[in-house]
Amino acid sequence: MTGVAVAGVGMHPWGKEGRLFTEYGVVAARAALADAGISWTDVDLVVGGETVRNGYVGYVAGSTFAQALGWTGARVATSYAACATGAQALDTARARILAGLSEVALVVGADTTPKGFLAPNTGERWDDPDWLRFRLLGMTNPAYFAMYARRRMHLYGARSEDFAQVKAKNARHGLTNPNARFRRESSVAEVLASPMVSDPLHLLDVCATSDGAAAVVLCSDAYARAHGLGEVRIRAVSTVTPTFPQRVLDLPYLATEQATGAEDAPVFRESIALAAYEEAGIGPDDVDVAEVYDLSTALELDWMEDLGLCPRGEAEHLLRAGETTIGGRIPVNPSGGLACFGEAVPAQALAQVCELTWQLRGQAGDRQVAGARVGITANQGMFGHGSAVVLTR
Repeated sequence: MTGVAVAGVGMHPWGKEGRLFTEYGVVAARAALADAGISWTDVDLVVGGETVRNGYVGYVAGSTFAQALGWTGARVATSYAACATGAQALDTARARILAGLSEVALVVGADTTPKGFLAPNTGERWDDPDWLRFRLLGMTNPAYFAMYARRRMHLYGARSEDFAQVKAKNARHGLTNPNARFRRESSVAEVLASPMVSDPLHLLDVCATSDGAAAVVLCSDAYARAHGLGEVRIRAVSTVTPTFPQRVLDLPYLATEQATGAEDAPVFRESIALAAYEEAGIGPDDVDVAEVYDLSTALELDWMEDLGLCPRGEAEHLLRAGETTIGGRIPVNPSGGLACFGEAVPAQALAQVCELTWQLRGQAGDRQVAGARVGITANQGMFGHGSAVVLTR
């Protein structure tokens, strides 16, 4: 065996309960430990995904979760990478295990979110691009999502009906997912009839903000062998940053970059996937199932191409042919994705790992992708953060 073993996974169902994020995280952590059959006292490292909307205890999430579960002397760390926080925390734990500095690590991400759009922290900060985009242009996240959607329509002929079909597919996937917040079918007509948020995206094209938590227990090869654990392995975690020039606008920036001769270079999201494939020693054709960050319906189509699951401009064709649904050639977001969960920032990348672990174990129930042995996640956060995790069985 090589790599790091996924010993256990667990979640607190997504919702909008307004309770302290720590409560959600403890539920997820205990579920992951129970899934692994590992005692809390055997954990020697706790890594928390930072939440920036819940006060100081959110900034030091690793120690917050360790205290809530009961101090044991375990080492702690806290990671933050915007929407890629969960994967960054996972990579921190994985690195210490591979370095021989940890045997059993618990990674937890949890969030309690405000109602409405995610906004910058209070106060005037004229050197902060995230604050400036709101102050100068009123650029909420959905405004960026809408620009990506318009770009896709211009380049590849995507239609609003295609975006709505992504929502309809993911809503079907999430119907029986006990951890999903939204569990009802949505038709293409319903999506198109929902209020316009930022043209061309309607309300049901854009994910909500949610409360929720996810946790993953990782262990070393030696520990996995000794305890009969780890049929699912982490083969790669990619957290690369962009390279100049950034030709596609990214949050929270207000402009792109151009350079002669760089027109064919991979864009940022492509580079995230390429690094993951290289580390894992696989290619896109080896992937059986993908969990991608569908902040909007149109972004799911972009991610399919960024991951190399189809050529540029072909995502709509796969969608229309049913190839991205469960039972198709390459199921995307069998969990239901953010369309059914909503966004709980430090937890979401870990939730993707939870879903792929269940898929690769054959424990996903009605969402099961038959014969799945290789899965990949994809995520992007602000300020040049991104992640992809490759899991295999």
